[in-house]
Amino acid sequence: MAVDLVVWEAAYKSAILASFGGRIVCAGLQGSRARAEASETSDIDAVLVLDRLDWDDLACYRGLIANLPYAERMCGFVSGKAEILAWDASELVGFYYDTACFLGDLTFLKDRVTVDAARRSVQLSACGLYHSLCHAAVFEEKPLSPYAVAKVVFFLMRTQRYIETGAYPLRLSQLLPGLDSEERALLLPLQNEEAFENKRTGDSSFYRIALSWCARILTHNDGL
Repeated sequence: MAVDLVVWEAAYKSAILASFGGRIVCAGLQGSRARAEASETSDIDAVLVLDRLDWDDLACYRGLIANLPYAERMCGFVSGKAEILAWDASELVGFYYDTACFLGDLTFLKDRVTVDAARRSVQLSACGLYHSLCHAAVFEEKPLSPYAVAKVVFFLMRTQRYIETGAYPLRLSQLLPGLDSEERALLLPLQNEEAFENKRTGDSSFYRIALSWCARILTHNDGL
C-alpha cells in the first residue's frame, strides 16, 4: 500500500502536539522519505527530540504511534535533548543533515557537527563495513546483501563529500556527479536491488570492489 505522506505527517504532528506540546524540541523525517527517494515499501523514519525523556514518554509515544495511519511502517529515533547533545559527534553529522524537520529544529547541534567529527564518522563506518565484508566472506553462508553494502557506502560517501566540499549531498542524484566508475559501481544496487541480489552468490566482482574501496578509505583517511 502506497503511503500518503501528507496524511501521515498531519496525523503525526497532531498526535505529538496533543501529547507533548511545547516539550517538542524537534520532530521530522529521515531516510528515503525525507530525501524523496522512497519506494512503496520504504519505512517512515520519524525523529522526535523532547526537552527531556523518561520511560512514561516512551510508553506514550508508542501508544500514539499505534493509532496513526501507516503505523506498521514507522520506525525512527527518539531522545531527550541533553542525551542527543552528549552523543558521539561522529554520529551527529549524518543525523543533523539527514533530518528534515517539520516542528522545531536541530540548530542546537550545529556546533558539534564538524569536519573532525565527519572524519571520525568516515573512519568508523569504513572499519565496520570492512570487517563485515571480511567476516561474511569467510564465516557466513552468503556474502552480505549488495543493497545493504551500497547503503552503507552511500552514507559514507555523503560524509566524504561533506569533508571535501563543505556541502552535504542528501540525495543519490546529488552525490553521483564527481564519482569515478568504481564508486558508481558500488552504488548500483541502490538503483536495481533485485538484479544484484540475484548475483549475490557466484559473482564476487561487487565485493572485490567494495573491499578494495574500503581498504583505501581506511588507509588514506588522513587525506580526506
